[in-house]
Amino acid sequence: MNFGSKTCQPRPPDKGSFPLDHFGASGECKSFKEKFMKCLRDNKFENALCRKESKAYLECRMEGIPGQLMAQEPLEKLGFGDLTDGKPKAETNS
Repeated sequence: MNFGSKTCQPRPPDKGSFPLDHFGASGECKSFKEKFMKCLRDNKFENALCRKESKAYLECRMEGIPGQLMAQEPLEKLGFGDLTDGKPKAETNS
């Protein structure tokens, strides 16, 4: 058997799987993550009670260094349509 002949092709992670925020980006979303985790602990890990904190954390990840922590996605597509002002995220940046 010759294991050296196989090459591994890297591929981007599946949706919902993304790099942790502690390398390279200087933990830019750490405060949002801590607020979300505190909310979860305070509410016996009922994530439905921490949706605003979850939304804020994901927004931070998407607004950080492009492509490093999380690709831009419409909040509606991530399940936060009821927490948005009705405008697509791309329109608010212009």
